Amino acid sequence: MRRVMVRYKVKADRAAENESYIKRVFEQLDRERPVAIRYATFKLDDGVSFVHIASIQSIDGGNPLTELSAFKAFSADIKDRCEEPPVTMKLNEVGSYEFFETLR
Repeated sequence: MRRVMVRYKVKADRAAENESYIKRVFEQLDRERPVAIRYATFKLDDGVSFVHIASIQSIDGGNPLTELSAFKAFSADIKDRCEEPPVTMKLNEVGSYEFFETLR
């Protein structure tokens, strides 16, 4: 399993545009439902910083996310939208926990 985190800061006047690109990526993910991927995007409280976290399990080293047309459109001019360019960091899991139950 490969896990990465990408963090960047967009220009204030391009934040809504960036979110629009991101929403299209998730719409395509919902339609096509590629397997062996977990992907989440977060907007920080400043309204212009974004964090993407992807977990990809691939036998051939491929990445189904980067094959999506919506992701290609999102990443095509990302540097033009940014005040601080994307920085990619590999994540090495030390531990994790997940349990959801309906809260009353």
